[in-house]
Amino acid sequence: MTARRRGGTARAFALALLLPAVAPSASPPTLTADGDASLLPGAAAGDPARGRAIVANRQLSLCLLCHPGPIPEERFQGNLAPDLRGAGQRWSAGQLRERIVDASRFNPATIMPAYYKTEGLTRVAASYKDQTILNAQQIEDVVAWLQTLKEPAP
Repeated sequence: MTARRRGGTARAFALALLLPAVAPSASPPTLTADGDASLLPGAAAGDPARGRAIVANRQLSLCLLCHPGPIPEERFQGNLAPDLRGAGQRWSAGQLRERIVDASRFNPATIMPAYYKTEGLTRVAASYKDQTILNAQQIEDVVAWLQTLKEPAP
């Protein structure tokens, strides 16, 4: 088996681990004319400390499976996706929210899972049907933390 194939298999397995959803069915946020998504329904302003904890939690979000970021205590961070450092400088809160909710709106070929989408998904276990990976408040917390990351990657 080639290294490329092993990596693809590992990525597919890791993405399959994202199936354990934690939130009830949700509709996608409304986009404004400039592509910004509004605050998710039922969520309060995000808490950056909780957002950092969610990103670092490999059982909950698996962000670090693909993204590297400024969480030095977490080893073996990914290199498949953009570095999280500087995310708050590159994108507005609404743009970050939309990418987390459903990155396929920006890139149909993305491997990033839709963290707040329940429609149009395939291969979802029956016990996780109509559930999102993260709930609205968790997404707002992640967005709040990402907004604090203004320094670009070295």
